[in-house]
Amino acid sequence: MTTEQDNPQVDQAQEAPHVEAVDTSENPADTPEENSLEARVAELEEALQQAKDNALRAAAEAQNARRRAEQDVEKAHKFGQEKIVSDMLVVADNLERALASVEGADEQFKPVTEGLELTLKSLIDGLKRHQVVQIDPKGEPFDPQFHQAMTMVPNPDMEPNTVMDVFQKGYMLHGRLVRPAMVVVSKAPE
Repeated sequence: MTTEQDNPQVDQAQEAPHVEAVDTSENPADTPEENSLEARVAELEEALQQAKDNALRAAAEAQNARRRAEQDVEKAHKFGQEKIVSDMLVVADNLERALASVEGADEQFKPVTEGLELTLKSLIDGLKRHQVVQIDPKGEPFDPQFHQAMTMVPNPDMEPNTVMDVFQKGYMLHGRLVRPAMVVVSKAPE
């Protein structure tokens, strides 16, 4: 039988294997070719992130543009009638003046007065159906957002800054002022 001393190969096999130290500073895996590939991958990842950001921005801009367009269409529907409403207000004013001129007239003008009243009423009702609201502020506090003061008159019977009389009624379309009411405002006696 052979012992360990007889076989020198067994002695060498049982010894701890010898590992050579590898210098990582000169690793053959870090060749210039691999460094350029890693740089290229990093560059492409950065470009991908930039493209994602640009895509998100473009989608947000498109959504904002779509929302603005919808709002513009809605405003056009609401306020596209503003010019024709302004023209109709002149007709309403003329009918009111005609009624004021025949007020208290003889019985022979009664059918004319009734016709004018019905015409004015149908015009005002038609305007209301299209969201045109009349502003008749007589007796209300003066509001410069909706009233245009033509003159101020001292009046001890009324609170200062109260609308005493209305020269011309104002109108609003969908909550937006089309024409302010022209009014006479009270002021404190001097």
